[in-house]
Amino acid sequence: MKQKLVLANVTVGIALVCSQLVATPAAAMSELRWTYRPVLIFAPTVSDARVGQQMNALATERAGLTARDIVVMTIVSGSVSAQGGPRSKLSAASLRARFGVGPSEFRVILVGKDGGTKLSSGAPVTVQRLFATIDAMPMRRLEMRNK
Repeated sequence: MKQKLVLANVTVGIALVCSQLVATPAAAMSELRWTYRPVLIFAPTVSDARVGQQMNALATERAGLTARDIVVMTIVSGSVSAQGGPRSKLSAASLRARFGVGPSEFRVILVGKDGGTKLSSGAPVTVQRLFATIDAMPMRRLEMRNK
């Protein structure tokens, strides 16, 4: 009987830990929800030319990024960095798990203020495509009307 009780307690403990691991990426992204539109740039290495290409394209449109409440997050190898918003508390592994991006994969993902994936591409995205996607969103249209 004692062994069953110990086993039950261990099982519950493992379930709690696993639920925290699974919930952590979503919960951490929630601190950005309703405030920012994250653009996530995943790459296997810093030397991946597509990272530079994407970052250079975004750098030319700082005012547009700010106007659209965009925070750019690069997830390269095991590190995460953020520009234009709060410092990320997320791990590269949790972001890769949350968005289903493998460690050797390049991907650009636009996340809306509601937390949903709005755009996902295996190649760098033009700023025009990014802005057009955002500007077509009902929330963005409301923001533009209210300004």
